[in-house]
Amino acid sequence: MLIAFNKPYGVLCQFTDRSQPPRPTLAGFGLPAGVYPAGRLDFDSEGLLLLTDDGRLAHRLTDPAHKQPKTYWVQVEGTPDDAQLQQLREGVTLSDGPTRPSQARRLDAPALWPRDPPVRFRKTVPDAWLELVIHEGRNRQVRRMTAAVGLPTLRLVRVAVGPHRLDGLQPGRWRQISDH
Repeated sequence: MLIAFNKPYGVLCQFTDRSQPPRPTLAGFGLPAGVYPAGRLDFDSEGLLLLTDDGRLAHRLTDPAHKQPKTYWVQVEGTPDDAQLQQLREGVTLSDGPTRPSQARRLDAPALWPRDPPVRFRKTVPDAWLELVIHEGRNRQVRRMTAAVGLPTLRLVRVAVGPHRLDGLQPGRWRQISDH
């Protein structure tokens, strides 16, 4: 079974949390029994999370050797110039080494659900949206990449993993994609 879930901001990509006070987890969304995340999304990121009950499928979806592209819409602080976009396309050097090349382009502000809490608005600091497609999945990679080129991330929404897309799925909702 393969499930597409739109993970809301502020939800852990696991079913339990031992911290005090406990944070919201996947357990609160009525997901089918026996599925687990194929990959992760940070607590402060939103969007498409795939869940499955098939270990081989989870491996195919997450192993960088299978090169599943992951597409993100990223709201950044600042106005990206061509040189910054080119740096993202060529790959940037992070503390754990260089990233693979990615696809990066400016994006008109997408029609998304409101985030709770909302992104802090500052009149004196412009922001912009990018679409970034990566083929890796390092810890906080997109945030670290945009910061490395001088564009701190304000909001991060994953909209696709490989051929699987959010396609109008609202936060906290899920749908079954296939029955492997």
